[in-house]
Amino acid sequence: MGQGIDNLFGMAEAYQVIARRWRPKQFDELVGQEHIVRTLKNAIETQRIAHAYLFVGPRGTGKTTTARIFAKALNAEGGPNATPDDTSDISRAIMDGSCMDVIEIDGASNNGVDQIRDLRQECQYAPAQGTFKIYIIDEVHMLSNAAWNALLKTLEEPPPHVKFIFATTEAHKVLATVVSRCQRFEFRPIADDKIAAKLGDIAQAESINIEPEALVTIARMADGGMRDAQSILDQLISFCGSSITAANVLDVYGLASEDDLAALTKAMATAEHKTLFATIDKLASEGRDLYRLLSDIQRVIREALLKAIAQGGQTDALGAPLSAESITRMLDALQAAEHSVRQGLSQRVNFEVALLRAIDQSRSRAIDTVIKELSQLAAGLPEDAGQKKIGISPAPERAAPKAPKPAEATKAATEFQTEPARASTPPPSSPAMPPKEKFSPVPEAEQGDDDVPLEVTLAAAEAAASEARDDEPDAPRSRRSAEDVGELSFEGSAAFDRARDTLQEQTWVVLEEKLRAVPKFVKVLPKPAVAVKAEEKEEVPELEVEEEQD
Repeated sequence: MGQGIDNLFGMAEAYQVIARRWRPKQFDELVGQEHIVRTLKNAIETQRIAHAYLFVGPRGTGKTTTARIFAKALNAEGGPNATPDDTSDISRAIMDGSCMDVIEIDGASNNGVDQIRDLRQECQYAPAQGTFKIYIIDEVHMLSNAAWNALLKTLEEPPPHVKFIFATTEAHKVLATVVSRCQRFEFRPIADDKIAAKLGDIAQAESINIEPEALVTIARMADGGMRDAQSILDQLISFCGSSITAANVLDVYGLASEDDLAALTKAMATAEHKTLFATIDKLASEGRDLYRLLSDIQRVIREALLKAIAQGGQTDALGAPLSAESITRMLDALQAAEHSVRQGLSQRVNFEVALLRAIDQSRSRAIDTVIKELSQLAAGLPEDAGQKKIGISPAPERAAPKAPKPAEATKAATEFQTEPARASTPPPSSPAMPPKEKFSPVPEAEQGDDDVPLEVTLAAAEAAASEARDDEPDAPRSRRSAEDVGELSFEGSAAFDRARDTLQEQTWVVLEEKLRAVPKFVKVLPKPAVAVKAEEKEEVPELEVEEEQD
């Protein structure tokens, strides 16, 4: 029993994860960092080795591994060598982290002034085994400002046998005075195809049968980090054994398949809300990670945006024709909802709202874009096309109205008096109007011998009012009938004002002196000379009626 437990613990201690067993030992084994490998190898071969280096980049891209390989190349047997011997004792000690001349420090745990003071004292001693004494400080952005200030002088002018290599994932937290004293190297996220190829080599060496789609999915999940991809592969081997399929990867990590992503994005592009909610229901019941699903949807939409830009501003990659502007608005709405989906109270509700907002945003148009399109359409029209359509030609000059004959005027006045008043409904926007009043002649007892006949006066007023209405821009050019004269009785009417201003002088005398028909709202105007003369003579001049030529 005791021996079995010892064997069990011995096997557990002997096992190393794939990320450690497959850690690169030479510069040529680094994946995706060719620019850094070339620079460091050239520096070693030309003996232009700086005293301080700063490695910056995302997690799992090879910063610490590169620092160890560089330290091994500097302290290898026979002097600095870009391709050191991996079998030598000092090389194995450096890669294992047990070399006395290569000191690795965790910046998060040793971030105080006291640790930096001890480091400054140790720098004065010569290396025990190698050529240089190398300090590798990981997560260097965690050092306090006091610790940095204590190290600045030593960092600027270190002893000739001391080299510093700093590694960090957050370069913006490192003091500018420190960055200026170092050579900075930017580690890039590793491409998915390179990660998939490396995982394929590892699986083949480990006798693991894995589908190419599974390798692509793992590389996509790693997000540019080789260590993350190797850790995922190690977990899948523990779950599936020696055979791994793409469905296994989706089930273990709660991912959506490419078919599900295509169905979601097509429903968003075509605004099919029922299909969209049905697909979300299916994925949620399968336990898919909605935040990761949101990220995958953004990836698909981004690819469609790139296609739209390449094709001149429009594409149907999402299942429906969409412009680059619409896809951009959709992508912007999804990015704005990342925080609420990740940390909201209800992840599913926030996810559904995010997709609905993305659909609405994709169908909206920017006002500047609309104005630009209208301007382009207007530029293509003929030069005078707009003026021809909206221009108003001036009214032709009209001759002065002729007064009707006495017989015709009498007939028109009689018909106007005897015809019943027509009911008119006021427009909705105007207040209720009082009923119209018909003109009625004055009794004969009140008329003098010299009075102008009332029928003639009314006919002249009707002719003047009809001429005023014809001068309106929106009025028809044909003369209105006597039935519409009643419209002039409304207070504030523009037609009434124009008709009043064009009345003949004799008509004013009749309306004011005989009929007392001047309303209160009519502006008091100076009496015409004829009216004054008529008052002096106490008589109304007769209305001259011109004979109408046949």
